[in-house]
Amino acid sequence: MISDNDQTGAKPLLSRDSSISAGSFNQMPRRRVSGKLAKPERHQSFSRDIGHAASETYLLTRLTITLLRYLGVGYRWITRLAALGFYAALLMPGFLKVAYYYFFSSQIRRSIVYGDQPRNRLDLYLPKNLDEPKPVVAFVTGGAWIIGYKAWGCLLGQQLAERDIIVACIDYRNFPQGTIGDMVTDASQGISFICNNIAEYGGDPNRIYLMGQSAGAHISACVLLDQAIREAKGEESISWSVSQIKTYFGLSGGYNLCKLVDHFNNRGLYRSLFLSIMEGEESLQLYSPGVRIEDPSIGNAVSLLPPIILFHGTADYSIPSFSSKDFAAALKRLGAQTELILFDGKTHTDLFLQDPLRGGKDEMFDHLVAVIHAGDEEALAKDALAPPRKRLVPEVLLRMARHISPF
Repeated sequence: MISDNDQTGAKPLLSRDSSISAGSFNQMPRRRVSGKLAKPERHQSFSRDIGHAASETYLLTRLTITLLRYLGVGYRWITRLAALGFYAALLMPGFLKVAYYYFFSSQIRRSIVYGDQPRNRLDLYLPKNLDEPKPVVAFVTGGAWIIGYKAWGCLLGQQLAERDIIVACIDYRNFPQGTIGDMVTDASQGISFICNNIAEYGGDPNRIYLMGQSAGAHISACVLLDQAIREAKGEESISWSVSQIKTYFGLSGGYNLCKLVDHFNNRGLYRSLFLSIMEGEESLQLYSPGVRIEDPSIGNAVSLLPPIILFHGTADYSIPSFSSKDFAAALKRLGAQTELILFDGKTHTDLFLQDPLRGGKDEMFDHLVAVIHAGDEEALAKDALAPPRKRLVPEVLLRMARHISPF
């Protein structure tokens, strides 16, 4: 690990009615039929989980088919799609364990509705002990703005919940269900819901952290800066404030799209597709936090931002580490409290997938927990005694997956 402190327009695919069903089940009371309970609670819960799994699978399948129709046939994305299939197969032992936890754990509140658009849902990962308010991480998942999904944060949610931290994984419309403006709007609404309602689920509204990974880091950075700009301009119609965010964590994010568009094209995210996602070339600067913070018209917005910590692997070829380096340098130059932590030789998926699946000690995870629990001596003492995280995938499969990863 290397710290910089040591260095000198598409239509929605689902109607609102059809998207509500999975989240609504969790709030349905038990019914009586002819004076008797319809089903024992355990059977009803199992049926609900199966129905939820089927609903989510249908949604993802439908979006994938629509996306493939949009993409047409291209050599790069076909080869990467094939690599993704092999990559997932190699990590399947771990994915199956995580999937079982996701669908059947009593510590997860799935598909809580936070807005009225398709996919305006979030999952909450709760610690076993909720005897006192817990710190909260609002997490925006990655997925190249195309395949992002709230369940991708399950492993992070599970492991942070084991350290007495609540995790809220925010789902949002992906392309072609929505464009970048929709994604930013959805994520902001999700954060607003968390800030205003997390106390009802055992969270501490005074200890909320924002985190994003890959495309999710870009989206959440856009949301945070947009909110700061609105507050700097004195807008009154706001439902949450940047002052409610204790720290922002950006993991393997891209913050200057103008410098990345050609790189993405060479990696298989073709320029025409990427510009469609970003609402045209003229919008690239608007949705580039690294560019926008230099704009004098935003006033004192940068000074309103919370402390920012950026994580990035130096062997990341999906989004090169210069993206975080440049963003951190610009933020520091403008006076924002910023820390850049680089992980030597780590790829785009090492920090978020392979390392957590490997179990044991994890520098990034330990740093994350240390920041969140800073000042809480009891929590830090528990962290010091916490058992090592369990290995979920054999080392040989992890090494093979790392070499074949399309990311």
